[in-house]
Amino acid sequence: MARFVQYTAFGGPEVLEVVEGEVPRAGEGEVVVELRAIGVNPIDGKLRSGTRASAPLTEPRTTGTDGAGVIVAVGDGVTGWAVGDEVVATSVRGSYATHAVVPVRGLTPKPAALGWAQAAGIGIPAGTAYQALRSLGVGPGMTVLVNAASGSVGQAAVQFARELGARVVGTASPANHDRLRQLGAIPVSYGDGLVDRVRAIAPEGVDRALDAAGTDEAIEASIELTGDPRHVGTIVRGADAPRWGIQAWSGGSPVPLDAEQVAWRAEGVRLAAERAAAGEFDVEIARTLPLERAADAQRMLEDGTAPRGKIVLLP
Repeated sequence: MARFVQYTAFGGPEVLEVVEGEVPRAGEGEVVVELRAIGVNPIDGKLRSGTRASAPLTEPRTTGTDGAGVIVAVGDGVTGWAVGDEVVATSVRGSYATHAVVPVRGLTPKPAALGWAQAAGIGIPAGTAYQALRSLGVGPGMTVLVNAASGSVGQAAVQFARELGARVVGTASPANHDRLRQLGAIPVSYGDGLVDRVRAIAPEGVDRALDAAGTDEAIEASIELTGDPRHVGTIVRGADAPRWGIQAWSGGSPVPLDAEQVAWRAEGVRLAAERAAAGEFDVEIARTLPLERAADAQRMLEDGTAPRGKIVLLP
């Protein structure tokens, strides 16, 4: 038997329940992964609460898209993967579980040196950050502003931007400034006077800006500092990005990722896994919780009580 976290109505974290059922079967082009660790992401709670639009609930719905584990079954038409392979899994249909079906496009080899929790924490943060930076055209010699740089996506963006040859200025609360310095960014506090503080560091302004904060302040400051809304991208305010004329990827955007952006997300996951295994990319884990505490994990993300870094569930 397998265990799954599901919900039958939109609402707060308390609507999540752990149930038992049969181990799922792999369809064509799919595998079944026995999960060792599960990444918890803000989008999970937004979908559960109904804050982010999704299809009407007509039957129990599972939650989560990121995880890491071992392939235990392979469907028809699958090549290049075998039972026993250790993988980082994205695009999972309900990763808050002991077992989950994963399409082959969502599989990345897990290096042996990479721990399970770190592997589970890579998916959405690394894939999103890398794709956003590539979409913005970040390259050597540029100055990049990352808003909410101490969050999971922000930390990944800082590290990838540095690898792409950019100088990074990152916004965060003062308590997280040392962490940004460890990652190679120049920290600044958000809030009133943000533009002036960034200009004191980069008098010429910044070349590109990534919004992972979702506030009007972050977006408006980014536009002022870059001088061109096309050089600003958001992963949070996709639904109303046209209001500013900025780029948007996911975050409620009605415009789907194109094939190149999807490929960049997969590349970001692979690069992060390989570099993390080599000690060249850091995935900060805030804490691990048992699967039965999925509701607590989402609640901490929503009420701001979560420590900095990724929350990971352990089946």
